[in-house]
Amino acid sequence: MYERLRRFLQLRDGEPALVAWAFVYFLSLLCSYYILRPIRDERGLVGGVENLPWLFTATFVAMAVLVPLFGWITSRFPRSRFLPAVYIGFLCCLLGFYVSFRLDPSSIFAARVFFVWLSVFNLFVVSVFWSFMADVCSREQSERLFGLIAAGGTTGALLGPLLTTALVGHIGASALLLISAAFLAVALLSIRAILRWQQVQSGLEEGAQPTTHALRAEQPLGGGLWDGLLLIARSPYLAGVGLLIVLLTLLATFLYFQQAEIVRDAFASRAERTAAFSAIDLATNALALFLQIFVTGRVMRRWGVAVSLSVLPLLLMFGFVALALAPTFFTLAIVQVVRRAGNYALMRPAREALYVVLTREEKYKAKNVIDTLVYRGGDAFTGWLYAGLRSLGASLAAVAWIAVPVAAGWAALAYTLGKAQARRAASDERRVAERSCRAAVDGGDS
Repeated sequence: MYERLRRFLQLRDGEPALVAWAFVYFLSLLCSYYILRPIRDERGLVGGVENLPWLFTATFVAMAVLVPLFGWITSRFPRSRFLPAVYIGFLCCLLGFYVSFRLDPSSIFAARVFFVWLSVFNLFVVSVFWSFMADVCSREQSERLFGLIAAGGTTGALLGPLLTTALVGHIGASALLLISAAFLAVALLSIRAILRWQQVQSGLEEGAQPTTHALRAEQPLGGGLWDGLLLIARSPYLAGVGLLIVLLTLLATFLYFQQAEIVRDAFASRAERTAAFSAIDLATNALALFLQIFVTGRVMRRWGVAVSLSVLPLLLMFGFVALALAPTFFTLAIVQVVRRAGNYALMRPAREALYVVLTREEKYKAKNVIDTLVYRGGDAFTGWLYAGLRSLGASLAAVAWIAVPVAAGWAALAYTLGKAQARRAASDERRVAERSCRAAVDGGDS
């Protein structure tokens, strides 16, 4: 039974333990976040939909402060220290919010700070997770395993809304923060287990001779505060990935603002709005989990990263056409479920595979800038763009029509980046083969 399951999941020797711990790690992270997401979205409406662009801008400013701090930490501390430090910092903040909500649950200021903090938390911890996975896994492993690993996050994203829906009426929103903190603590334990697994696989266990790669993996990255930005500026490939993220955030933010307006008008009470957000989360994550287990790995292995990256933008073209024709809650819910499930099941694993062919410095520093600062910069810009379009009289349908050609451009860029990743991977494999041949020749001569 075990062997059949391992073959079905395309796991090789030594990989079941890695996938299991990575699955638990990502499950814990996403469960921690999704317990809090409906609370954030509901509290974001407390100050009015018209103020959401300010919250997006504040999130971007917070990212601009944290990104160089993260660059400094990765430059001076080994991976085994800076990875836990990131999560411990967010865990302490979460406990602080619990105290604040208990003291004054109706504070608009606390609600806005929490909205910004959770928006930072989501991107930062997930970015660090995938940087770690790209560092641990090879390119070939990323195509087979990233879908399964992503399924852990989707499982957590299913469990989080279920816990929120089941418990919020009994224990209140503030107590949910403690449950979220407990899941974040489980993520910390998972990091330790994966680091230990890689040490064993790389020959760092007691009595073994470690490889050069294994020794490098435990060294600080070095460099300065702004290395991530410099790496992006010097690399057309990384700049293309950054543009991919900008287009992703533009369309996602358009949908988020349309969702806020449609949900506000469709439901009268805070409880109904929170339930609507949770229902979308549940449907999204159920579909994503199915796709990640049965579809993602096979699509990526058969058609590659380029096709996997392009599917979601093409689907969104039709989704925005549907919204333009019928901007109702039912249409919005379907488009949101397709967008987010497609993102989790195909776009995200394929997007993370783009980084596997890069250096460790690019995986942690440049990737973190793209996943956080660029992402939230796109959010902030799009938030004001959306507000400007609406203030000029553009209807929800008109905004949806504007998004259609953007989705087409996003699809073209995604396909181009996927092909570039394949070329880089082929070039790396040729260099490895050439080095092996030279080493064999040198050994034969001696």
